[in-house]
Amino acid sequence: MKKTVLSAIVTFVCVAVSLPLMAQLSWTADNGNGTFTNPLFYDEFSDPDILRVGDDFYLAGTTMHSVPGLVILHSRDLVNWENVSYCFDRFDFDDPAFSLTDHHEIYGQGVWAPCIRHANGKFYLYTNVNGKGLQCYISEKIEGPWKHVNMQGRIYDLSVLFDDDGKIYAIHGYGEVKCTELKPDMSGPIEETERTIIPEGNGVGEGHHMYKIDDMYYLISTDYRPNGRTLCSRSKSIWGPYETRVITADETFGYHAASLTQWKGRIVDDGTKFGIPPVDKDATACTNIHQGGIVQAQDGSWWALLMMDFHSLGRTTTLAPITWKDGWPMLGLPGNLGRAPRTWMKPNVAEQVVPHAPYQRNEDFNGKKLGRVWQWNHNPNDKMWSLKNGKLRLNTMPAEQLMWARNTLTQRAIGPTSITTVELEVKNLKDGDVAGLGNINVPCSWIGVVKDGKELTLRCFQQVDNDTLDAQVSLPKGKIWLRLVGQFDQDRAHYEYSTDGTTFQQMGREMTLSYQLVTFQGARVSLFAFNKNGRNGGYAEFDNFVVEEPAADRSKNIPYELTFRIVNLATGLPMHATTHGVVHDIDARNSSPQTRFHLIDCGGGKVKLQCEDGRYVMVSGDGLPGDVRMTNDVNKAEVFLWQDYLNREFMLMSFDRHVYVGKSPTTGSPYSMDFKGADPARRNGAVFRWEPVN
Repeated sequence: MKKTVLSAIVTFVCVAVSLPLMAQLSWTADNGNGTFTNPLFYDEFSDPDILRVGDDFYLAGTTMHSVPGLVILHSRDLVNWENVSYCFDRFDFDDPAFSLTDHHEIYGQGVWAPCIRHANGKFYLYTNVNGKGLQCYISEKIEGPWKHVNMQGRIYDLSVLFDDDGKIYAIHGYGEVKCTELKPDMSGPIEETERTIIPEGNGVGEGHHMYKIDDMYYLISTDYRPNGRTLCSRSKSIWGPYETRVITADETFGYHAASLTQWKGRIVDDGTKFGIPPVDKDATACTNIHQGGIVQAQDGSWWALLMMDFHSLGRTTTLAPITWKDGWPMLGLPGNLGRAPRTWMKPNVAEQVVPHAPYQRNEDFNGKKLGRVWQWNHNPNDKMWSLKNGKLRLNTMPAEQLMWARNTLTQRAIGPTSITTVELEVKNLKDGDVAGLGNINVPCSWIGVVKDGKELTLRCFQQVDNDTLDAQVSLPKGKIWLRLVGQFDQDRAHYEYSTDGTTFQQMGREMTLSYQLVTFQGARVSLFAFNKNGRNGGYAEFDNFVVEEPAADRSKNIPYELTFRIVNLATGLPMHATTHGVVHDIDARNSSPQTRFHLIDCGGGKVKLQCEDGRYVMVSGDGLPGDVRMTNDVNKAEVFLWQDYLNREFMLMSFDRHVYVGKSPTTGSPYSMDFKGADPARRNGAVFRWEPVN
């Protein structure tokens, strides 16, 4: 692999005809115009490790206690992905905790921080499983079948390097980084080879990803104290000594840290008291992009796929360009290293890929197998569920509450907004049975039907405050529709129900959602059935599972063909193209032509900004305050790459300078072109909201 500086020579002509983004029904990073917008997935994909083999990219991620486990995605362009494999259908350890039996569980454990490699014509996936040691899965094909080898040992959160001399190394540890040689047959580590290669005290963390590039060893790692940062350590020898630099920090894409669930005790029973403290909107914590791998595309460009803690959705994956500087793989673009654009140009690969979402989330249960998006909460009892007559049948087994319910089928909740609806048939429930739609998070919640004797009760339960709400419903056809409405960027959700499939009404209060370190997963939409009376009961049948994503269609997020005002989120004041020539702000009540703008479309998300009085926004000099000015010459107008932050919020990044237009909310200075990016609260003066003008 060779280092090349990411560069592009782009020729374009600004036109007045709008070239809208491609409409999508499910979140797709590909905008359909040669650009992509982060995150790659608007649902959880944590601890990403990236690999390229020929023209194919493979991405492995953490699946914790869920099965099938060890997920692998495939892409031809780093932007559009699809699920092609899991390494196993169920945990094969002889331990009741993996099957959620006898009051044993592995919440927050199982598969985490995998490493994917290809050597000797085979694919290798490494991961730690708590209490079971280092695991390796081997296959000649990415689709499997996979051979499982328990390597045991105390190596975790590792990276593996197949070196040129045939030796295989595992790099692992937090702070004090160690290197251990592995046996060629993957039967275990060669313990006597273990050495410390980076001693404690160098600010290096964990989540290692080791590469050999141009005879230099590069170790990408992350540190989370006091907040998330990605570092690179390099050496001419695998054994060191290493020098270390930070290669990205503070890139949150304008998202603040989520509230973190506070709780007492290991297990999560109904009576557990939880606390969800107020969020510090100015805090970065681990919301910034950190931990992940790097890869070189076919065109020589380098890219980083890093995760970020993404509110109650959990940890999701982002794509960022890399610029090599003085032998260091710095995230970002020349002029703004260490930060990353939310929207940027796709890798230049030969194959033209039609934009598509990685998963088919909707499910009518008519097939012989479940869709790839589904996972079970722990190992299921395969004798107690089935696909019959176009429906999912879940037989009930004893459980005190949702978090103990076996055979609970889940998929990751998707943001920023989603509406999940499922049809539930309850005719075959027996005394003590509970079935419905829930969110497996900590705290958990659900809406469902409870059968006591011959009576059916609709119940909504929220574990955050141990709140139970019951309602009597008439179900003459034995059928009810349940719905979860999630506003995940705001960490809010509520439940609804319908007795006719058309008219829905809310049940229970609006819930506060949070991230948590009990399960180490984000919100998971769940179909469940259990018996609260301690015995096997009847069964529930589910049909027509539908996920609607109102914000997935971003085709109208850029206001082409509209006249609009640009309001700075930090000041609440509209941008004003002064007659003096500089760009400032003005009283919000002012509606003069100098506060009205429209776009000149330059294609591919690139725009020029024109004031209603005919002048254009330009940038002169170094972009200091006062350098953002107005010109009558369209050829001198600055070309911006529109950064869509959803809900009419956006940033304007200079396509050539790679920095952003902004205005300090405190100094009184006019606009400048020297902002590095958004702060977590979006109030540093670089994030705007557009308002249409009639």
